Amino acid sequence: MFLMTREKEIYKVTLVGSAGNAALLTFKFIAGVLGNSSAMVADAVHSLSDFVTDILVLVFVSISAKPQDRSHDYGHGKFETIASFLIGLALVAAATGIVVSGILKLLAWINGEELESPGWIALWAALLSIAIKELLYQYTARKGRKLNSQVMIANAWHHRSDALSSVGAAIGIGLAIWLGRRWAVCDPLASIVVGLMLVKVAYELLKTSINELTESSLPAETEQEIEQIIQSFDDVQQPHNLRTRRIGNRIAIEVHVRMDGRLPLDVVHERATTIERKLKERFGADTHVALHMEPVK
Repeated sequence: MFLMTREKEIYKVTLVGSAGNAALLTFKFIAGVLGNSSAMVADAVHSLSDFVTDILVLVFVSISAKPQDRSHDYGHGKFETIASFLIGLALVAAATGIVVSGILKLLAWINGEELESPGWIALWAALLSIAIKELLYQYTARKGRKLNSQVMIANAWHHRSDALSSVGAAIGIGLAIWLGRRWAVCDPLASIVVGLMLVKVAYELLKTSINELTESSLPAETEQEIEQIIQSFDDVQQPHNLRTRRIGNRIAIEVHVRMDGRLPLDVVHERATTIERKLKERFGADTHVALHMEPVK
C-alpha cells in the first residue's frame, strides 16, 4: 500500500478545501448580489480569504518540508509557522472589512435610510455554506492533528470560522426575511457579529504563531514530562538548563544532565543516545535533541 508523505497529504487536504472555497465564494457573491444581502457578501469575502490562505498553505508547506541545509541548520519548519501567521493576518483583514461594512449600513439605517430585505437565495447560500464548511473543518482538523501540522489546524479553524460566519449570516438574513422590511437591519447587524467572532479566532491563531516565531518555550507540563523521562534513568542526575521551542511541526530540546564522572566515555555516550531515543519516541522522530553531559564528582 502506497503511503503518502506528510507534504503530499497536506497538499491533498488543502486542495480539497480550496476547491470547496472556490465554489462557495462564487455562489455566495452571486447570492449576495442577487439577494441584496450585505451579510452574504461579507460571508463571500470571508470565503475569498479562505481561498487565499489555501494558496499560502500550498506555497509554504513545500518550503517547510525541505530538509536542513547549510543556511538552515534546524530545517525550514518555521516557514509553516509563518504561513499560520499570515493566515491569521488574512482573517483579521477579512473580519475588519466585514465589521466596517456592517457598521456603515447600520449607520445609514440609523440616519433614516431604508434598507432592502435580502432574498431567499441569500439564505439558502448561507445554509449550504454552513454544511460544507463544517465538513471541511472536521476533515482538515482531523488530518492536521494526525500530521501534527499547525498550519493545517489553523486552516481548519479558517473553515470553522467561515461556517460560524455563515450561521450569523443565516440568522440575520432569516430574521430580515421573516420579520419584514422594517427589520432588514438584522442583515448588517449579523455581519457585524460575524466579523467580531472572526477577530477572536484570528487573535488565537496570531498568538500561537507569534509565540513560536519569538522562540517561546513549550508549556510547563511538557517540560516537566521531558525532565521525568530523563530522570527515569537511575544513573542520570539533575537535569538542568532545559531549553525548549517549536520548529514548525517539530520541537527542539536542549538540556544539561549529570552522570558519574568516573564512568567510561562510551558508557556516557550510550546513555545519552538512549535518552535521545526515548525523547524522540515520545515527541517524534524529527525532534531535535541536544544533551550536554556533565560529571558528578
